[in-house]
Amino acid sequence: MVDPDSTLTPNQRRRRGGCLPALVVLLVILGLGFGASKLFGGTSGTSSSSPSSSSASHSGEWRVGDCGGPDPDDAPNGYKAFGCGDPGATFKALDIQAAGFLPDSIQCPAGTDLIIQVSVSYGSSKSKGGGIPTKTVCGRNLSASHPGDPGAGGGQLVTGDCVTDTAKEVPCASAGSGAYKVLGLTKQTSQCPSGTTEPMRLTLAIGRPYDVICAARQ
Repeated sequence: MVDPDSTLTPNQRRRRGGCLPALVVLLVILGLGFGASKLFGGTSGTSSSSPSSSSASHSGEWRVGDCGGPDPDDAPNGYKAFGCGDPGATFKALDIQAAGFLPDSIQCPAGTDLIIQVSVSYGSSKSKGGGIPTKTVCGRNLSASHPGDPGAGGGQLVTGDCVTDTAKEVPCASAGSGAYKVLGLTKQTSQCPSGTTEPMRLTLAIGRPYDVICAARQ
């Protein structure tokens, strides 16, 4: 079998992770502006009725279990903290990580539907796109819609997802026979699990924990 690594074009080897441009909304708290920008994700879900409150809505400090949702004052791409029982809440924080300046350096846990980058700016400036990244919130929708689940076609690439021959993630259910199932994500082709027929070597990305998508026709 011809090694697919040697036949992929540069375009086929590149995967940018489906990241959306950072869109920042600032919340002025004690003279500091706290903003949240969505790095990637699918559609936001509806609110949960679970009684809980988010300390982030008061102090700007996010913790696991806090909730957030679209900011009505900065629609359609702004996000802010909400109490989990608030009608505006659409996601819950699964994990809180350090700020990620490079999208590929952020690796959220399984089940993450969207990544929110929290930024801070000093003073009263509310200009979009500004601020210093401080934290990364790995969020999961409160609704039944979970694009980050294996095979669903969104979130970060994980084992069980499907990709095209250009390494673009697509929903497995509608991908068709031309798609490939991800069997593993490794640093070397030789580390791919049994059953791999189409290892895809990716272009170099600083911070990404894998360089090869171990795939097979689904």
